[in-house]
Amino acid sequence: MTIKRLKGMYQGRSRATVHNGIVHAVATDTTDSETMTEQTQKTLATLEQNLKDAGSGISGLIQATVYITDMSLKAEMDAVWNEWVGEEENWPQRACVGTDLAGAALVEVVVTAAVL
Repeated sequence: MTIKRLKGMYQGRSRATVHNGIVHAVATDTTDSETMTEQTQKTLATLEQNLKDAGSGISGLIQATVYITDMSLKAEMDAVWNEWVGEEENWPQRACVGTDLAGAALVEVVVTAAVL
């Protein structure tokens, strides 16, 4: 069994892992931008890079879970998400969960994708 791990910024965490043709990746905005729009844009840019580094991309998305700190900002996050994810053939199964996040983070995204 081979598992490829892409080292994350923090001890004990990978930004992505690859096993058996499946990528598991996560991202947040590490700059702590002030708005949901800015944080979502930066989070998705980081996520896209993590997917690329793991051999996948937006078109490989299978499943996504978006965690946000304020559900009243969901529409703002959705607008950025919809622009980023693009055409219907890229749309993964997605859930959005309201929760607390560390520090000034407003959004965190966890995905599963196929290696392309």
